[in-house]
Amino acid sequence: MTVYAIAQLKMTDRAAYDRYQARFFDVFRKYNGRLLAADEQPRVLEGEWPFDKLVMMSFPDEAAFLAFSNSPDYEDISRDRKAGAHATVLLVRGFAPTG
Repeated sequence: MTVYAIAQLKMTDRAAYDRYQARFFDVFRKYNGRLLAADEQPRVLEGEWPFDKLVMMSFPDEAAFLAFSNSPDYEDISRDRKAGAHATVLLVRGFAPTG
């Protein structure tokens, strides 16, 4: 079942985050993920949103996401992401209608 990874980021060190971002696709493309959105100015329609960026990705299944997020390559670049931004990351199962 398709899963979606949603990251909400609050920048703390833009230079560190930019280093992460520059290396992200070299790692990401190895794991069958699709980048669906990366927006630094999403339009808030309701409530409050105290973040600076939203990123949404899809993966064929949870195993593919975990292979990506736990890979040595991603762990290496994620040091800069963690230094550059506080993140809330959600993993959401896709909807599969029944009946």
